[in-house]
Amino acid sequence: MQTMNVLNKGQIVIPAEIRHRYGIKPGMPLEIREVGDHLELYLLPSDPILAFRGSLKTTDSLANQMIEEHRNEVAQDGRG
Repeated sequence: MQTMNVLNKGQIVIPAEIRHRYGIKPGMPLEIREVGDHLELYLLPSDPILAFRGSLKTTDSLANQMIEEHRNEVAQDGRG
């Protein structure tokens, strides 16, 4: 376990060994979360849009779902 000290302005220095292991570079975004009685640091992707890509894949596209809904509405309107 590594320990760190909080500097005057509330800054912390992440030990070099940890920075190298996780590829942390100056200016890289990190998120800090309060979890119960402790804090956790999370590396954030440098390009959040690229990192999010593909995470919402479904078996059917939204466009196809909307087309099917429209067909159902047209069929129901024709019966009335």
